[in-house]
Amino acid sequence: MSRKIIIFDTTLRDGEQSPGASMNIHEKVAIAKQLEKLGVDVIEAGFAAASPGDMEAISEVSKSLEKPIIASLARAVKKDIEAAAEALKDAKRKRIHTFIATSPIHVEKKLGMSYEAVKEAAIDAVKYARNFADDVEFSAEDATRSDWDYLCEIFEEVIKAGASTINIPDTVGYTTPQEYYDLISYILNKVPNIDKAVVSVHCHNDLGMAVANSLSAVLAGANQVECTINGIGERAGNAALEEIVMALKVRADFYKDCYTDVNTREIYTTSRLVSKLTGLKVQRNKAVVGKNAFAHEAGIHQDGVIKEKSTYEIMKPEDVGIDTSKLVLGKHSGRHGLEERLKELGYSLNKEQIDELFVEFKKLADKKKEIYDEDLIALVEDKFKLTPQVYELVSLQVVAGNAASPTATLKLVKNGEEFEDAALGDGPVDATFKALERITYVKGRLISYDIQALTEGKDAIGEVVVKVYFPSIDTTIIGRGTSTDIIEASAKAYLDAINKALMRM
Repeated sequence: MSRKIIIFDTTLRDGEQSPGASMNIHEKVAIAKQLEKLGVDVIEAGFAAASPGDMEAISEVSKSLEKPIIASLARAVKKDIEAAAEALKDAKRKRIHTFIATSPIHVEKKLGMSYEAVKEAAIDAVKYARNFADDVEFSAEDATRSDWDYLCEIFEEVIKAGASTINIPDTVGYTTPQEYYDLISYILNKVPNIDKAVVSVHCHNDLGMAVANSLSAVLAGANQVECTINGIGERAGNAALEEIVMALKVRADFYKDCYTDVNTREIYTTSRLVSKLTGLKVQRNKAVVGKNAFAHEAGIHQDGVIKEKSTYEIMKPEDVGIDTSKLVLGKHSGRHGLEERLKELGYSLNKEQIDELFVEFKKLADKKKEIYDEDLIALVEDKFKLTPQVYELVSLQVVAGNAASPTATLKLVKNGEEFEDAALGDGPVDATFKALERITYVKGRLISYDIQALTEGKDAIGEVVVKVYFPSIDTTIIGRGTSTDIIEASAKAYLDAINKALMRM
């Protein structure tokens, strides 16, 4: 039978605890509204007792949302629980989430309490919270480093006291998937009234196993997963919501038909919003939402994806809200990937033209890590110009610096014959233009010179556009040139203008 997994999102609480990720009230509300659209079941909006700002944010989120349960964290002390109750008073559906540490290192070193006192504090907190909310969750902080039988004792008692959810956190990312599976199984088998509560898990990523541990717990029988968008959170972060949800969706066969109510098509939008408002960028190779998640550069992969997407894509980009997968063109790409991209850009080139362009493409790919659409457009326009080329640039060498006079040496070819000359100038570009004029015997006056990057990064293609007045034909002509080397782009632009002028003479 299918089993629903409750998605408890703590982006606004644990996620905000990421260094540098603090959000103001308006930002929290904006994210909360998007989380509602995403379809999460529970939104932990903050820690009411932590600050007046947190209390106000929880209050505003509570007023703004209709569907999700809104939760506030509270230590197992009355003032925290009262603060949570006050912040949640306008929530349509509310939950008080109270916690206390149970591991030896926390009980003895941090709390300085006896184990019996900790248990009593947990019971009292749950009972007190029930005065303000029917839905109370109890967490045993640092559960994975706690004594298993002690955990079972506490969970049995807090369920008797009214806890509707018990949470078994891996607070410091210490456990492993098999160990966590065994712990969840142990609790499910040893706590006699466990059927009266939802079993929840909350995993941190200190050893990079937060998602794996969470999914292992689901296999063991946990019915709620606490997670964050993009996996943000304390230290190395939390289990990433998008990875949990898509793992359950894509591998429903393995996870015994577990499902969530998350609208996966809102995942990418939510990820972008959280990244924007927290300032925490998503790494390129991040699963599900990273820039490279649905990108293919290797020629073998591109060929496979073009023929049948499922060869290298186990989920559809559209399923997470990305328009389409991306063929990233680079030095590993093949002709098939290049040809497919050119078709998408509207170019209909024959086999010979593709072969010619592929040579230039590979040369550019050796200079750049990634070839963008603008790069391809520039390559096509540069390679297959409509204007006949009287002269073509063969080579360019420039000497410049504060200890040398700018000098440009150029070699051009015309009807198979090579011409070479050099010139001095006020700068490398000026020297290049003068050398071109010496070789072609075409004199012009530069009216304007414009340069812009067509693509991203320090290895971007630059486009130079020149406007040149030629007295011999009394005409102003525009020339264009592109290259990753700006002097070469300038030479191509000026030569383009000269060639156009020669065609009019």
